[in-house]
Amino acid sequence: MDVKNKSEVKVFVFTGLTDNGNLAPFLFILFINIYMVTIMANIGMMAIIYSSTTLHTPMYFFLSYLSLVDIFYSSAITPKMILDLISVSKTISFNGCALQFYYFAALACSEALLLSNMAYDRYVAICHPLHYVSIMTKKKCLSLVSLVTSIGFLQSAVQTNCVFSLRFCRSNLIDHFYCHSPSLLRLSCSDTFSCDMITVFIVGSSGTSCLMIILVSYILIIYSILRIKSAKGRQKAFSTCSSHLMCICIFFGAIMSTYLRSASSAFEKLDKVASVLYSVVTPMLNPLIYSLRNQEVKRIIMRAVHNFSSVAITLANSRHPARFLLVIFRQ
Repeated sequence: MDVKNKSEVKVFVFTGLTDNGNLAPFLFILFINIYMVTIMANIGMMAIIYSSTTLHTPMYFFLSYLSLVDIFYSSAITPKMILDLISVSKTISFNGCALQFYYFAALACSEALLLSNMAYDRYVAICHPLHYVSIMTKKKCLSLVSLVTSIGFLQSAVQTNCVFSLRFCRSNLIDHFYCHSPSLLRLSCSDTFSCDMITVFIVGSSGTSCLMIILVSYILIIYSILRIKSAKGRQKAFSTCSSHLMCICIFFGAIMSTYLRSASSAFEKLDKVASVLYSVVTPMLNPLIYSLRNQEVKRIIMRAVHNFSSVAITLANSRHPARFLLVIFRQ
């Protein structure tokens, strides 16, 4: 990532999520709890998948990588946003803004591409169940994840170099709570036409390709499900896709509400709400949706809770807790 600082602006200032001083403490408590749940839920999902041999399948491999992406994706924006809610000065350095923009754009694109890969995985599992293991090999899954990451960081490097090579010599006030591309382009005193076109091309092509893969996959999935004769079989097949569909609708719905509309000051607050949804809330919802709607994951969680409770009760009733713990760890 080569960012040439031709700007007279050295520090940017965010308007923040709200200018209401009475609302800020409530939002601070709300979002710090959301962030903590995001980190714990995604780490917990990864731990469950890696500790249970029954979940060592391509679907859960992609899900564990989605959790990893969500941890860093949320961390690119949320901690700074939370601190700004209780800070008098909501500033960020020029280089800090470039880094935030780079990692957020890379991880957002990686998440979108990963969701499309998961749609393809569900297509193979439902439409070609007999060949699923031979098609979705470990090598192929690793290749898909590597491709997703490479494309995400490559396109982000192009966008970041384009935006932060512009001159910023007027206002340094970003009307947002993070380094948002449209808000930054409005501050530039350079000609932004080529940068606008690059951003539109990258966001449009990556978004369209992801949505096309998802749409085609689910058209074929629905067609295959409708051909299943038993109602129980249709329900079981659809239940494996319902969690993924919910995550797709939340993520892409929020992004499209931000980018597929005309630029207007009337939509500024709506834009911030949509940005909170896809940058802060979605990374928290993904593991919760998969854990609450997936029967296999729920069984593993309930078994872990039951085992922990049994150990806690036995430990509390034991006359020699240190000896008991030693036995548990040896097992």
